[in-house]
Amino acid sequence: MRSCFNRVFENRRVLVTGHTGFKGGWLTLWLSALGAEVHGFALPPSSKPNLFVAAGLADRLVSNHFGDIRDYDDLLDYMQRVRPEIIFHLAAQPLVRPSYRDPKGTYETNVMGTVNLLEAVRHCDSVRVCQVITSDKCYENREWEYGYRENDPMGGYDPYSSSKGCTELVVSAYRHSFFQEVSISQHGVSLASSRAGNVIGGGDWSEDRIIPDCVRALVKRATIQVRNPQAIRPWQHVLEPLSGYLWLAARQWEHPGSFEGGWNFGPVGTGNVDVQGIVELVIAAWGSGNWQTVES
Repeated sequence: MRSCFNRVFENRRVLVTGHTGFKGGWLTLWLSALGAEVHGFALPPSSKPNLFVAAGLADRLVSNHFGDIRDYDDLLDYMQRVRPEIIFHLAAQPLVRPSYRDPKGTYETNVMGTVNLLEAVRHCDSVRVCQVITSDKCYENREWEYGYRENDPMGGYDPYSSSKGCTELVVSAYRHSFFQEVSISQHGVSLASSRAGNVIGGGDWSEDRIIPDCVRALVKRATIQVRNPQAIRPWQHVLEPLSGYLWLAARQWEHPGSFEGGWNFGPVGTGNVDVQGIVELVIAAWGSGNWQTVES
């Protein structure tokens, strides 16, 4: 395992923000298996059960700090103590419907949290690679049939999607203002962003996620409530985009100045299935169950 990704992560100090979440938890496990010295900064797990406890992540970390990404002083102090060489920034408010209930908190976490992280990077001279993970929802939704491209406009009609578009603009501004590729020999930081969505896999107990929602209903022998059955999504297993993040970070490390900017990570076209199809696959695998459409 340690020989994967050209051994870039072996014995490197790696900071994962949001390591108590779904993708952050799996990324922490993978980095630990690669021989990295993994440090985590995040809020405590938001659900019971959760991947952080189920996978014993506390035992995989060199240090574990429960903190709020909106607290700049706490974040900066932690980063200056652990002196990370590589950063994966996943700490975020990751759901659409909660963003309607708390739009202010969503923007503070997703946008200003990223500003805090990048400001801390400016004051932490150990950092060589910083990768900000956003979402495929960062693009202006034009209902195109083809997948969005990295140079398509940012946008978002709901607070969550808009906050991810704003986050991308923040990353772009910091890259052009403080971490330019042409002057990387002076500042030393390769800054990139990664965009993926509709991720599924074990260890996800979050609300408003289609497969966890299906399983919770089936366990109770209740009808699965489906909001947008005809919506087509590019589903991908959690390890697929994480592999992309790791390969991108490895390239950032090996070729500074060549792999900055925004990067999409998604499945081939055959991974595009509507929500109804996913629900019916889950029911078939379970052996029984039913579903109904409800208002969003």
